[in-house]
Amino acid sequence: MAADNRLAELLDLVVSQGGSDLHLFAGGSPMLRVSGTLIPLTKYPAFTGEETEAILKSIVPEERWGVFVRDQAVDLSYAHGADARFRVNGYRVQGAVALALRLIPHMVRTFTELNLPSTLEVFTQRKQGFFLVVGPVGQGKSTTLAAMIDRINESRSEHILTIEDPVEYLFAPKKSLIHQREVYIDTPDFKDALQGSFREDVDVIMVGEMRDYETISSAVTAAETGHLVFSTLHTNNAAQTIDRIIDMFPAEQQGQVRVQLAGSLAGIFSQRLVPRISGGLIPAVELLINNNAVSTLIREARTHEISAVIQTSSQEGMIDMDRSLVDLVRRGEVTVEHAYEHASDPKTFETYL
Repeated sequence: MAADNRLAELLDLVVSQGGSDLHLFAGGSPMLRVSGTLIPLTKYPAFTGEETEAILKSIVPEERWGVFVRDQAVDLSYAHGADARFRVNGYRVQGAVALALRLIPHMVRTFTELNLPSTLEVFTQRKQGFFLVVGPVGQGKSTTLAAMIDRINESRSEHILTIEDPVEYLFAPKKSLIHQREVYIDTPDFKDALQGSFREDVDVIMVGEMRDYETISSAVTAAETGHLVFSTLHTNNAAQTIDRIIDMFPAEQQGQVRVQLAGSLAGIFSQRLVPRISGGLIPAVELLINNNAVSTLIREARTHEISAVIQTSSQEGMIDMDRSLVDLVRRGEVTVEHAYEHASDPKTFETYL
C-alpha cells in the first residue's frame, strides 16, 4: 500500500475511534491514543524507516523539507479530508523518521461541553491583561484557549490575532475579525509577530506558546498597552508559572519584570485531564485570579505563598486543584485513585476527602 494511502487509512481510524493521537515509527505497528491510553494497532504491519520518511515527505510542504533536514524535526498542520486536521511533529529516532499526529477537532467546543468552569467567561470579557493556560503536554491547553477565543469571537466586535506554530483550530469570523498567522509561513517567529501586532490595530492576541523571554517580554508589553493577551506554558501550577516567566529573564531584568507581571497579569488557569468513570477524560483545574494580595506576592518575590492564597480565596472565584479533584470524586466523575495521581499535594488532598 502506498505511503499516503496507509496514512489516510490510519487517520480515518483516529477519527472513527475517537482517538487523540497517532504515532508512526520504524520497526513497530502504529499506536493510537484513546482517552489517554496508548493502544498498539497490531493488525497493521510495522513500518520501515523508508516508509515513515516517505509519509512525512508526502505531507511536508516542499519549502519546509529543508527545515527537517537541517533540524531533524519539523512541526506543521495537515488537513485530512474535509473536516479533520492534525498537528504533526516529525522527528528522528535512532536515525529513522517518526511522526506524532494529534487530531484537532473541527468544531471549537464551549466551556460547558469541555466541563470548564464558567468563571473563565469573565476573562474573555476583559479589555486588557495577560491570561495564561498552563499544564503538562497533552492536557488540553490549546482546546481551552480555543474555547476562550471563540467566546470573544461570538460576543464582541474585536480584531483577534493568533500566532501559532502550527495553526491548530481554524476560527470562522462571527462578530470579530480574526487573523491567524503561522510561524515560518506568515512570520519568522512569535516575537516578530507580536511586535508587528502593535501596528495592526489588534485588540486580542493569542500566542500559541511562549518559548523565550523576548516573546514573553513582548506579550507582557502588549498586555500593558491595552491588549488582551492569551498564551500557554508547560508548567504545573500558577506559582511555578510565575517563577518560570521570571527565571527566563536575565538577572538584571527580573525585578522590572516582576513589577510588569504584577500589574498586567489577569489570571493563570492550570488543568489536568483525568480519566472519567463513564469514559473519556474530564478536567481538574486550578485558577489564580490576580488580586491585590497576589500582585504584592509577585512584586515581592514571595510566589511560594500563592498556593495558600488560592486555597483561601474560593469566595473570589479562585479554584484550588486539590479541591477540584475532590469535587470530581464526590460527584462520581473520577475514582479516588485517579484523582490522587493528579493531586498537587497528596496530604492536602487527603484532608479534603
